[in-house]
Amino acid sequence: MNLNCGLHVFMHVLNGKWKANLIWNIHSGIKRPGELHRRLSQASRRLLDTQLKELTEIGILSKKILEQKPLKVEYELTELGKSLLPVFEVTARWGEAHRYLLEPAEATV
Repeated sequence: MNLNCGLHVFMHVLNGKWKANLIWNIHSGIKRPGELHRRLSQASRRLLDTQLKELTEIGILSKKILEQKPLKVEYELTELGKSLLPVFEVTARWGEAHRYLLEPAEATV
């Protein structure tokens, strides 16, 4: 894999249909896997679990296992993960500013 460009590194981190949604939902306070699965119900549970694991392995998320009966798991953004939030905010503003141009084109795809 060619990661000699910062954009390639960024795209490698977010490579996966649901990773950006997972990061944003965790930032918004949804920390438990079941809640994330309900919020992103269009994605399979297995796919979300895989992408949560990948984000944890590269250090974007931390996984906390709460020692209680039954065991509970919570995800949180690491400092590295939090550093993505300004990028997401700028990207969201760009999408809102250009929605009127892009939505009609998306409907024909």
